[in-house]
Amino acid sequence: MASSTLLPPARVSEQLRVAMLAPISWRVPPRHYGPWEQVTSLLTEGLVAKGVDVTLFATADSVTTARLVATAPTGLSEDPALDAKVWESLHISAAFERSEEFDVIHNNFDFLPLTYSRLVRTPLVTTIHGFSSERIVPVFEKYNASGYYVAISDADRHERLDYLATIHHGIDLRQFDLEPGPGEYLLFFGRIHPDKGTAEAIDVATRAGMPLTIAGIIHDQEYFERLVKPRVDGTRIKYIGAVGPDRRNRLLGGALALLHLVNFDEPFGLSVVEAMACGTPVIARPRGSMPEIVRDGENGFLVGSIDEALDAVSAASGIDRAAVRTSVANRFDSNRMVDNYLALYRRVVELRRARRADPMACDLERRPPTSA
Repeated sequence: MASSTLLPPARVSEQLRVAMLAPISWRVPPRHYGPWEQVTSLLTEGLVAKGVDVTLFATADSVTTARLVATAPTGLSEDPALDAKVWESLHISAAFERSEEFDVIHNNFDFLPLTYSRLVRTPLVTTIHGFSSERIVPVFEKYNASGYYVAISDADRHERLDYLATIHHGIDLRQFDLEPGPGEYLLFFGRIHPDKGTAEAIDVATRAGMPLTIAGIIHDQEYFERLVKPRVDGTRIKYIGAVGPDRRNRLLGGALALLHLVNFDEPFGLSVVEAMACGTPVIARPRGSMPEIVRDGENGFLVGSIDEALDAVSAASGIDRAAVRTSVANRFDSNRMVDNYLALYRRVVELRRARRADPMACDLERRPPTSA
């Protein structure tokens, strides 16, 4: 079973100064949808709690205990009047123009900040939250030798890139309560998009004779209008829109199972771990990171067809929901994620110092990472 890579701690005694470069599609933390922003928030707050000096570069309406530096007034997806190119440029440049104030810049923004990385002396750690397309890979390739890449799952590692570590996302377990009894409905929780298998979830629920609740933003309007909306009747099949933290816990915990019948290689899947934290088993296709998260028969089921998903629905009520929560408590707790990133930052600082002291030394950054 794959696990997050924890690098040995470097011998750096002084307080680390970290610039956390967040995406600006949504605020940090997001009000409802925004997985990259959610992970950035948990990491930022966890680092501050451990005494790290963190400056968060995010939208002006973000909420944090770190020092906040903002350019965009709110998320680009929350205000269509904002010009994405303008505010992304201002946002990224704000962090790099202050690079000398930091020991590490942590890029959670995607590929664009890499184009600034050779213009500054501060090392850039980039968490690759997935690849929207093969078309963006050449940017990562150009900066492969000088960058420090983190994968969010072993499955999402690109064969043409080098990585310093795999660090699985974490969640704040305190936000999720165990629901010991099996729920009375099936749940789809995620973007309404062909990749996420919304229509397949409706097929399974209909054939199983169980109600289905669909929660999430509409990411593909044509797909929603053609394959989802006509089957939503408000009784057996409900669509309730995006759900924020105030409703998420009850919704996840009240389901018999989460249907995650993805049609693409899922880089991670926060909703999968969040459901399990409530004791709710997950029925997923074994694509991407799903085999790293779902333990078949223990905290869910990996299925290859609609018929297998139907069998899994029948078996879901027999799953020990306390064991489901336990299965993710240690592996995907946000404290584990924070510790792994803190060890990685310190390692990067040590490696960069060694390189400056002896530019002809062996490039230790390229050695294969070891699993925790």
